[in-house]
Amino acid sequence: MTQRRIPAVYMRGGSSKGVFFLDEHLPPAGAERDAILLRVIGSPDAYGKQIDGMGGATSSTSKVVVIGKSAREDCDVDYLFGAPAVEAPVIDWSGNCGNLSAAVGPYAISEGLVEAPRNGTAVVRIWQANIQKRIIAHVPMHDGEVQEEGDFVLDGVAFPAAEVVLEFLRPGGTDGNILPTGNALDELDIPGVGRLPVTLLNAGNPTIFVDAARFGLSGTETQEQVNGDSALLARLESIRAHCTVVMGLAESAEEATRLRPHTPKLCFVARPQAYQAAGGKQVQPEDIDVIARILSMGRLHHAITGTGAVAVAVAAALEGTLVNRIVGDIGDRQVRIGHTAGSVAVGAQTVLEQGRWSVDKAVMSRSARRLMEGWVCIPEVL
Repeated sequence: MTQRRIPAVYMRGGSSKGVFFLDEHLPPAGAERDAILLRVIGSPDAYGKQIDGMGGATSSTSKVVVIGKSAREDCDVDYLFGAPAVEAPVIDWSGNCGNLSAAVGPYAISEGLVEAPRNGTAVVRIWQANIQKRIIAHVPMHDGEVQEEGDFVLDGVAFPAAEVVLEFLRPGGTDGNILPTGNALDELDIPGVGRLPVTLLNAGNPTIFVDAARFGLSGTETQEQVNGDSALLARLESIRAHCTVVMGLAESAEEATRLRPHTPKLCFVARPQAYQAAGGKQVQPEDIDVIARILSMGRLHHAITGTGAVAVAVAAALEGTLVNRIVGDIGDRQVRIGHTAGSVAVGAQTVLEQGRWSVDKAVMSRSARRLMEGWVCIPEVL
C-alpha cells in the first residue's frame, strides 16, 4: 500500500527537536490533523519507545510544530506547537516550547516565508499561537543562508552552533498578570501531601514552583534518580495536577493529568551548591544564583525547558516568590540558573501596573539546526 507523504523538516531548537510542517500541508486544526501528527511522531506507543515514528520517546523529542504566514501586521509567521504524549493518543496544544522557538525563525527563512538580509541578522516576528504572545527571533545570516555553525555553546547540546537571540514579549498570562492567584507565595493543601508552599506563575508557560527540600531532595538529582522513582513522580504529578486546578487551567486534577500533561510545568528549586551535571560538567555555586529542575510531560527534563528558564527568571525578579527568596536582589543582570545539564542565564524585565505584576520582556539565547528535510510517511488509511 502506498504511504501518504507530507513535506516536513526535522529540526533541533535549543535542547529539543521536533518535526516542522507548513500549515498548508496539513488539514485544519482538529481530530484529523491530530491523528496524522500522532502517527508521524509514533504515538500512542504502549511500549513507550515511539519506534514506528519520528519521536524520540522523551518530552524533548516528542514534538511537532506547524508554521504559516501570519495575517497579523505585527508578525511575520504564526507558530503552533504540539506536545504529543508518548503512550496516550493525546497532543497537548496548551503551551509553547521555548527551545523550539529558536528554530522557528530559521525554518521560516529557509522556507521562504520571511525575507532576510544576505548577511547580518534577520529579525523574524513570531506569533506564538498557543499562548497568544509575540516572540522576536534574531537569526544570523551568511551568504544568503541561515548561519547554523558557530561557537555558541548551550549546555544540554553536544555541539556548538550559531547563536539565536530570542525576545519573549509580554510573556505573562492572557490578561498580562504573572501571578494567577495574585500572590507571590500560596500555601495549598494537597491531598496526600499536606500543606505545601508554592509559587504559581504564568510566564513563558504556566509554571509551579516548589522547594526541593520539602521532598527530601537536594535539587542536584540526576534524571535517572528522579525518573527512576515512580513514587516521587506520582507525588509530583499530584501536586502539579491540583495546582493546575487552582490556577484555573483545569476543572479537576484528573482532567489536568489526562488532558494537560504539557502545562503547567512543575519546577523544584534549591540554593546554589556544587554538583556534576549531565555530560560531566562541574557546576560551582559561585557561578549560579539558583538550581532549578523542571519536570516536563511527567519526567525530569534532561536540561531545562526554554519557557521554564523564562519562568525562573521572572520569578527571580518578583519579591516573595520561592525563587526570589533564594536569589535575593540581583538588580538588572540575568539570573544564572543551574539545571540538569549545566547552567544558563536568562533576563526578565518586570513592571508593576495598576497593582499587578507583569513582565515586559524576557531574553535568552539558544541555537538551532536543520537536521533533515523531505517528507514524512504515514499509512494512507489515516
